[in-house]
Amino acid sequence: MSLLEIKDLHASLANGAEILKGLNLTVNKGEIHAIMGPNGAGKSTLSKVIAGHPSYVVTKGSVVFQGKNLLELSVSERANLGFFIGFQYPLEIAVRNEDFLRAAVDAKYKALNLPKLGEDEFKEKMEKAMQLLEMDSRYKERGLNEGFSGGEKKRNEILQMAMLEPALAFLDETDSGLDIDALKVVANGINNLMNSERSVVLITHYQRLLDYAKPQFVHILIDGKIAKSGGSELALELEKMGYRV
Repeated sequence: MSLLEIKDLHASLANGAEILKGLNLTVNKGEIHAIMGPNGAGKSTLSKVIAGHPSYVVTKGSVVFQGKNLLELSVSERANLGFFIGFQYPLEIAVRNEDFLRAAVDAKYKALNLPKLGEDEFKEKMEKAMQLLEMDSRYKERGLNEGFSGGEKKRNEILQMAMLEPALAFLDETDSGLDIDALKVVANGINNLMNSERSVVLITHYQRLLDYAKPQFVHILIDGKIAKSGGSELALELEKMGYRV
């Protein structure tokens, strides 16, 4: 059974402007997919629709995740089922980073009827994740993304992913604003979090992230639907030819 099955998905803004126009996508466990496409094609909209963003209305189609109709679930239920979204522009919140992560992990474990992590266990888990992403202890005390550079915000998103261990992560332009060193660190974090039960969908404009976090599947999204799919070589083709399909 597929992890995520999207069939004929149509979605519009509240004002009626249609953005997704019959999108189909299947993601199985243990796969990395990349979605590429020009500005305005619907890439970010896709991730927000799946996450349950209130600005979008699904007018047709289905989204099945972990065997359940995702469109019938609340935002928190989608997250607790194992869906994670990394935002293109992460929000700043005046809450200590460690406190935010503690609350998020506790909420997920409670929803899944799992025993709460002890304080030492939680701190050890967070320390390992921060080491993976080359983040020092200062990040625990800082407000969530407050004063963070673009690269620090993206590392912090992968830190959240490491702590929550989602079955499926949609990472929206995670490479945006990253220099080459930060890009390698973030990609290494993604690769180390992958296993046979987890999947990642990378939404990006550029090939460079895919040099490090290597997808098995690349999809071109144009005008609200997948226009072409292929292997990693398709991303190289895009670099040379652009989005002519």
